[in-house]
Amino acid sequence: MADTRTTSSTSSSSQWARLLFLVVGPVIVSVIYWADGFDPALLPEHGSWPSRAVPARNDHILEVVEKLGDGLLPGAEDLAYDSEAHVLYTGCGDGWIKQVRLADAASSVTVDNWAHVGGRPLGIALGHDKELIIADADKGLLRLTREGAVELLTNEAEGLKFRLTDGVDVASDGMIYFTDASHKYSVDEHLMDVMEGRPNGRLMSYDPWTKKTQVLVRGIYFANGVALSPQQDFLIFCETVLRRCRKYHIEGEKKGSVDNFVDNLPGYPDNIRYDGDGHFWIGITAVRTLFWDWMMSNPFARKTLVILKKFVEVPHMQHDGGMLGVSLEGELLALYSDPALFGVTSGLKVGNHLYYGLLAGSYIGRIDLNQHAAHA
Repeated sequence: MADTRTTSSTSSSSQWARLLFLVVGPVIVSVIYWADGFDPALLPEHGSWPSRAVPARNDHILEVVEKLGDGLLPGAEDLAYDSEAHVLYTGCGDGWIKQVRLADAASSVTVDNWAHVGGRPLGIALGHDKELIIADADKGLLRLTREGAVELLTNEAEGLKFRLTDGVDVASDGMIYFTDASHKYSVDEHLMDVMEGRPNGRLMSYDPWTKKTQVLVRGIYFANGVALSPQQDFLIFCETVLRRCRKYHIEGEKKGSVDNFVDNLPGYPDNIRYDGDGHFWIGITAVRTLFWDWMMSNPFARKTLVILKKFVEVPHMQHDGGMLGVSLEGELLALYSDPALFGVTSGLKVGNHLYYGLLAGSYIGRIDLNQHAAHA
């Protein structure tokens, strides 16, 4: 026969434990929440407006993509193309600038370690003498000579050190335009900047003749890729958090002013490149979702997620990354994406092929546009 007193005592202890948890648990959670110094802000309202429709799409590019240098290009971020040498340059997560020699057959493409710059090379562009200009997230704006020598050009402006040097392009007169995505958070903390929802980014120029760094635009919500127009009278820079790209006027009556170029994008823009044929190509890291719309409109939810990530592994919940083609007037033209892609950072069209780099992979993707064009 069971001892009813022991059973009763055990049941009573269990009830008290549950009651204690119900009372103390929320108190502990509240203490953790309010003790954490992370202070997210409300985003501007237009950051949650509906996406624009893209007239032509290919939504399953992973079925047809060629993976160039698979396994040799960890986190290939931005792409720069040398048309004379038929070579792509990219910066990887291992600190190397890689040289990818293109060939018709993917199996004939070769990958070489060109130069080790350390840090985390992100944006990359060809300069006048085929030197590479690199936006290194950790180190700042770098110049890599054809001989492989690395030179620091600049790493601060207006007394603020760069924390996340990101996108870059070089004008025909030698002027370098680049972004610092955040003056507050490093590349390893980039999600903190996104979750904080404050405009910590800047667009800047660097004059190689005077060695002067000038801040052109302040207060950008995660300043990302940069691309000059064909006539170089304006440039486009991506503002990732608000799903838009803006135009900075370099010449003309509106010199020094900023206009919207394209907004309400279907996803979050990263790098942007001009293809020499009347189109910009924007890397879309992931499509917008109801979850991320709710998260970005809710500072409480963003702070909770940041705290939660300190204790448990949170799934990335991102998908449908790809490359978006846009006209010189900011008209959406075509989107190449796939449900299983995320972390796409750049798109670059060379001839009849579209190339992309991505953080969540170890290859550069190539798509034959003659065979796999986007359709209405």
